[in-house]
Amino acid sequence: MPTTTTEAREQQERWQKITSDPLLSELPYKVETNQRGQIVLSPHSLSHSDLQGAVLDLLREHTERGRGLPELPLCTSAGTKQVDVAWASTDRFSEMKETGDPPTLAPEICVEVMSDANTMDEMYQKRALYREAGATEVWIVDQDGQVRFFGDEEEKHSDLVPDFPSHV
Repeated sequence: MPTTTTEAREQQERWQKITSDPLLSELPYKVETNQRGQIVLSPHSLSHSDLQGAVLDLLREHTERGRGLPELPLCTSAGTKQVDVAWASTDRFSEMKETGDPPTLAPEICVEVMSDANTMDEMYQKRALYREAGATEVWIVDQDGQVRFFGDEEEKHSDLVPDFPSHV
């Protein structure tokens, strides 16, 4: 389980300042930080939000005893990232809360929804960061709703949610 290091605590403190800033909280953008603590903004779109909602609905339909989490901030070795959709078992969610806010421990499933602003290289980097933070699986949803499932390697379906569809 990832521990809260001095670097992580500094990121968490920086994130608390960002989220408490009234000017930044009103921005219509997804807010993340990079490895140097700089703020990175990404605009929202209806289609992106729709795919996030569809994934979250399906997770809630196909899982038990856990939490579906939209826009989860996660403290990583390359800054605080916003996981588009996440799922955590009840036990993992408790463990995540113990690491601080934002957590340094990833939920079991982290889902990234592609947008025009994303590249597959960026998705692969986030996949590596989420796995490093403890995610068991990372799913990537393309703009057409096709879902790709990754554990150690790409899989045909999720091991954690085997009946989750490959298209949303």
